[in-house]
Amino acid sequence: MANKDFQELGERAQYLLKVLIQRHIRDGQPVGSRALTRDSGLALSPATVRNVMSDLEEMGYIQSPHTSAGRIPTDKGYRFFVDSLLSVKPLKVPEVDRLRIHLEASGGTQTLVDSASNLLSGLTRLAGVVTLPKRELVALREIEFLPLSGNRVLAVMVMNGQEIQNRVFDTDRPYSRAELRAVANYLNQQFAGRDVRSVRQRLLEDMRAHQEHVSQQMRSVVSVAQRLFADDEAEDDYVLAGQTNLMEFAELSNVEKLRELFEAFTRKRDILHLLDRSLNADGVQIFIGQESGYQVFDGCSLVTSTYTADGEVLGVLGVIGPTRMPYERVIPIVDLTARLLGSALKSGDEPPQ
Repeated sequence: MANKDFQELGERAQYLLKVLIQRHIRDGQPVGSRALTRDSGLALSPATVRNVMSDLEEMGYIQSPHTSAGRIPTDKGYRFFVDSLLSVKPLKVPEVDRLRIHLEASGGTQTLVDSASNLLSGLTRLAGVVTLPKRELVALREIEFLPLSGNRVLAVMVMNGQEIQNRVFDTDRPYSRAELRAVANYLNQQFAGRDVRSVRQRLLEDMRAHQEHVSQQMRSVVSVAQRLFADDEAEDDYVLAGQTNLMEFAELSNVEKLRELFEAFTRKRDILHLLDRSLNADGVQIFIGQESGYQVFDGCSLVTSTYTADGEVLGVLGVIGPTRMPYERVIPIVDLTARLLGSALKSGDEPPQ
């Protein structure tokens, strides 16, 4: 059977693979032939089951850890299980109600994102992650500056057509009201409607391209914009909750693995790249072990879904856990949370009655 692909797995082999994976997800231990024979409920001898397990191992669906007589699923085994053998369980009414109550409650975007992340973690006992809505990477509509004492400046910004943000920041020198008005006029003319985070980068690119002819006004624009938007580069791109839950799983609990994972959570880059791969996909997406393309997530799975409002994809949310996570339970939780968060954010766009 070594050269056969998953399409040639017989029904008996598929069933035994399913039972083995379900038991391993539940117990976290290698599964031996006797235990598999008993759990399967089939009238098969342990010898027959051992032969099937040997075939499954040859095909790469299961493996033997170290010297154990039992077997555990491989990433390939989990992928076949998720794609072909999994029966998703409907959520219980109290779980649905808990999601609805917390995500339909009034609150701003940050509150809703925080709630969604904590709910994902609380319901799955894994780590919940939610990216901030893409439109919250915020379109600048209008900006005004007011000089304060010393080298401080107050920026009043209108975002997304209605939201007003006030920021106080320090500059490299005092600016007059006239200078600040000129800076504001330039930014409003050139960048109204653009994502705030693109403004500083675009200014720097323009300045480099025309370095020899940059006016003092342009230098003032760049200097003020750099300081105004400096905090945006450090702003959280996602909210993570429940990462300490991962310490409860033996396969993730060694010190080196935890250090790598927690560094990845702090660094954010790898997770954001992985989540961005879900932005153009429909429905729930599942990355199992090495499928993520990042070594730090070997041994982990990520179940994600986009959340939308008015047909616009706003962001991605999901659950991070070991590859032996209970997919049949996690998938509907991720799916419903995504739909409820999108609905709540859409409702939040409407003016209060």
